[in-house]
Amino acid sequence: MERSNSNIELQKLVETIKISEVVEGRAELIAKLADLHLSEQSDVKSLVESLTCMLNKTILHVAAKYLDSDISGCLLQFFLLGTKASIWCGKYLKMTIMSTEESPEEEHCSIFYQLLLDFLSFSASSFSSMTRSSVLLDKASLVVVEKFILEQLNLTKDVLSEIKNFDSIGAEVLKAAQEGIDAVIRLCKEYSHVINWDFSGAEPENNKNGMNCEQACTTNCIMNITTVTVEKLFELGILAANGGGSLVTILNVSWKGVVTLLQLVKGKFPVKVKVADIIVTLISLVSGSLKCAAEAWSSSLKDTVSVTEARRIFVPIKFYLSNAVKISSLYPCQAYMVYRDLTLCVLMISTFKLLVSHEKRMKNVSEVMAELLEKTSLDLLSSLLNSIDVKQELKYEFLDWLFFDDFWSDAVNENPVSKCSITSMEEIFSVSCEAIPRSRVLLLGQVALFSSFLRYSFDLEEDVKLLIARKLGWFMNIIIDEEVYSSILVLQIPILYVSGKTVELTWEPMFSALLLALKTFMIVVSSTLAWEELGSFLVKNFFHPHFLCSEIIMELWCFLVRHAEMELVNGIILELCALMKLLASPESVFVPESNLRKMARSVCMLLTFSTTSVVDCVYSSVVGDDRSQLSSVLYAALLLEGFPLNFLSQNMRSIAKEKIITDYFGFIDSFDEKSLTVFSSGFGIPVFALSASLQTLQVTISDIDMKTLKFLVAIVCGYRHSVDNLKKEVCCKLLSQTLVIISNLSHLYASEEMEVILELHNLFVSVPAASDTLLYQCKPGLALFVAGLSNMGMSESDNCAKSTAVWELYHMLLREQHWAFVHLGIAAFGYFAARTNFNQLWRFVPQDAALSYDLVSGNDANEERFMSEFKAFLEKEMALPAVIASSEQQGLLLEEGLVLKEKVRKISNINTEAARCDSMGLMMTSNQTREGNFLMELTR
Repeated sequence: MERSNSNIELQKLVETIKISEVVEGRAELIAKLADLHLSEQSDVKSLVESLTCMLNKTILHVAAKYLDSDISGCLLQFFLLGTKASIWCGKYLKMTIMSTEESPEEEHCSIFYQLLLDFLSFSASSFSSMTRSSVLLDKASLVVVEKFILEQLNLTKDVLSEIKNFDSIGAEVLKAAQEGIDAVIRLCKEYSHVINWDFSGAEPENNKNGMNCEQACTTNCIMNITTVTVEKLFELGILAANGGGSLVTILNVSWKGVVTLLQLVKGKFPVKVKVADIIVTLISLVSGSLKCAAEAWSSSLKDTVSVTEARRIFVPIKFYLSNAVKISSLYPCQAYMVYRDLTLCVLMISTFKLLVSHEKRMKNVSEVMAELLEKTSLDLLSSLLNSIDVKQELKYEFLDWLFFDDFWSDAVNENPVSKCSITSMEEIFSVSCEAIPRSRVLLLGQVALFSSFLRYSFDLEEDVKLLIARKLGWFMNIIIDEEVYSSILVLQIPILYVSGKTVELTWEPMFSALLLALKTFMIVVSSTLAWEELGSFLVKNFFHPHFLCSEIIMELWCFLVRHAEMELVNGIILELCALMKLLASPESVFVPESNLRKMARSVCMLLTFSTTSVVDCVYSSVVGDDRSQLSSVLYAALLLEGFPLNFLSQNMRSIAKEKIITDYFGFIDSFDEKSLTVFSSGFGIPVFALSASLQTLQVTISDIDMKTLKFLVAIVCGYRHSVDNLKKEVCCKLLSQTLVIISNLSHLYASEEMEVILELHNLFVSVPAASDTLLYQCKPGLALFVAGLSNMGMSESDNCAKSTAVWELYHMLLREQHWAFVHLGIAAFGYFAARTNFNQLWRFVPQDAALSYDLVSGNDANEERFMSEFKAFLEKEMALPAVIASSEQQGLLLEEGLVLKEKVRKISNINTEAARCDSMGLMMTSNQTREGNFLMELTR
């Protein structure tokens, strides 16, 4: 009876409302509807159907009253009402904004904005009610649901676009909009649980089975709902991203919604959802945000960017990147379609990070980028490379495009001074995808990116590790570029170390960071197919013509020796020794850049990381009981390149010491003018051997006596009396090495035989040495010798010939204007001045010393200027070394890099078959079997 009365009263009110022509009266009647107590769903359904036919601000309050009750039987009517209200609110919002711009009516606007707020809350509650109830699955209802979601999200977008006009209730509107978006996402998730994926995308009319046709219709309708939702959330995400910090909550819920829904239907989404466009949009948001920040920071050149400011910029950027990574991981094939856009974005980030590391005021920016963006940006590309859905040939195409093998700058003749300017921020953000393979602007970014691939290679799949290993040759080639070369040697970059829960950020030289990345890669691929590729790379570049590349390769070999199994280490070093024997010749032992010396240098470097047994084995292999010339040549080459005598066992060390000293005395005892007329190509090897090993050996006066000083006099005399340039050259080499020997034997300076100083004075000073180019090769040894004169007592009288000779020898050295000789002279004088008891040091400095001259004019010599430069030199020697990047330093390194690159280019252009360097020729041709065994052993 009560229900009948409520129903009758409801019908009367509805009819009265319909015929009422007075707006105020109609509003009062609608308000009375809220006082009705309708317990039956059919009554509520009738009520909502009635409300749908008319619109009034009171209607929402009436309908909202029943949202918390069971409305499962009339959800469709609520959605129809919501759809109609969404359309009406959208139209009226545009009219209100236009009218407000012309003639503001605050009271009218506030009333409408409150209505909008109420409706947004009503919509969110409506979606939540369906999520709690059983979702509607018939086609007609699903069409209504799709329409309501479409109109509601359209309205939400319009409202957020004008959020600045909502004044005091703006925060409430934002909250209601967020709740509405969240409710739509939850509803779509609920629908995804009931969808039958077997029928997704099926054409209902092609299904003969009635039940299957119905299921296909339902499935496709739900897919349409999800599609519409993703598209609208995508638009909201863009709007929120461009809205600054005021829409951060909308930004978060929108993009997370996009990712969530794409994840729910991953791999089965209709083609009409353009996932690639979504990814590109996220990437453009990253690039745009980074560019805006760069422009802002460029305009304030003096202000240091704080950590807070940097994080304010980069946290949203990481958010965009993270969502792009998630979507790319879900849809790698679609992401691959835009891999060039992704790569350009990542390269911009890595290049920008290196660029700002130059500037002290941008230190915080670089650190925050390393913390937030480095790994995430790498994950963006790894998501494509690690995917099993992306074909192997496509991965190769991607890496081949990114790390273009045939990169050689044609600008080797450019003015290096013009290249000293650091890449500008404007240049970074103006590069296009098409320009990447050969663009120099992002070159450092490519190096940093490759380093990141190596450093985080443990996250890569096996096939990707192999592809990266094959690009190590590109890495060597790119280091040769002068800009990369100078940056590696100058730059310090922030490196993030993560160990468990511990995160530490440190600044390290870029060179050290690259080495660490390469070593990490060696460890990661040690038990994979990529190891063979890495081994081949190490062998092929063993004699790389560029010194920095050579240093890197040898560092990797040393790392291998330190950590590999003993059997493998022994095999590697003994194989290298066998190759060294094939390279040996008496002439090559005295040439530092000969293949013999290069091989010896490599062997010695590896031995410093080996065990005593390995060093003993190499010594026995090279020397043993063999007294042949070949043995002497090999032994001398090893000693000249720093053979680690102190790593020998005690017994073997004694034998080695005895051999060196015995051979030395045997040579100097037989040395005379006659021997200079019949010398062979290996003449003087014992002297070189002792000179190279003297600092390692513990030599007493009984081992090397005054014969050395007499030998020095004999050499000087031999030089004077020789008219043959070849004999003079031999004497110069012996003289230089003997001076080094004496400089290491402080007790000899106290000998009465030190009258040899007068002989040296006559040779270098009395006879004009400037015209004698051969004597120049003796001056490094002479500088060491005169530095050791601090151990000799000297008279300060003008009448002392020995003291005068010493002063004039220093005068000669300090007058030298070549930068290398300037350094040698000032270093020798600094060592001498710090240790001598001589008081009148001014006597050692000539008035026309090189450092006395004005650098600008080169004419004005000033003693005070010399003392100032001398003081600065000593202070630098005492200071701890620190790498500080400067444009001047980088400019010098650019010039050096250009020269080195041209040298490598010339070597590369030579016909490799006709003029391959001896060592590689031996390894690749004459000894192919041996190399094959070596590689097999290395890559086992």
